[in-house]
Amino acid sequence: MLSGGMDSTTLLYQLLSQGHHVQALGIDYGQKHRKELDAAAEISARAGVSFKSADLSAVTGFLAGSALTSPDVDVPSGEYDPESMKVTVVPNRNMLMLAVALAWAISSECGTVAYAAHAGDHEVYPDCRPEFVEALARTAGLCHYEPIELTAPFLHLTKVDIVRLGARLGVPYELTWSCYRGEDLHCGTCGTCRERINAFVRAGVPDPTVYQHLPASTPADVPESVQAH
Repeated sequence: MLSGGMDSTTLLYQLLSQGHHVQALGIDYGQKHRKELDAAAEISARAGVSFKSADLSAVTGFLAGSALTSPDVDVPSGEYDPESMKVTVVPNRNMLMLAVALAWAISSECGTVAYAAHAGDHEVYPDCRPEFVEALARTAGLCHYEPIELTAPFLHLTKVDIVRLGARLGVPYELTWSCYRGEDLHCGTCGTCRERINAFVRAGVPDPTVYQHLPASTPADVPESVQAH
């Protein structure tokens, strides 16, 4: 599952470094930041893997109430606070996306579906919690004649851990997209941009991202490379 973001791109590079044959899948569910799918396609091309995007935008109307899918709900600004970020939860998103991924794995005779849920997601997103992953993994083992493995190898890693891993793997983070606002540049002020900025700072890894703005509360040790251009 390749969204075009930092976590799934790091997972892609990890799987490739382990010698796996990988196919990448993106999902268009009507998200405001569809720009992430362009990033996923470019990342896949750079990595030399095939990429397909499944169009589930017909169900967007059933995913109302989220800042990612409803035009009348704003993407929150400020630090990545669990309470404020709950408005970005898309109803049952991972169940829908992983169902498509499992179907593609079966039809293309792949034995494993991998997605990049991580420890920082647990408090905000119910479908990134270990209990969800474990339950769906059991279902994946029953949905075909031969069991399909569902794996989430970053489940107990933080965003900082993932950035450090990606730096070792040579992940092209300049190609990745995080901002939920989906404008020309990362806004630098929404919760996901703030999470991205802080992860690079705390990991001690240079951030190649160009941001529109950096809030006054940005830590003094943010590298020059993240200053607004």
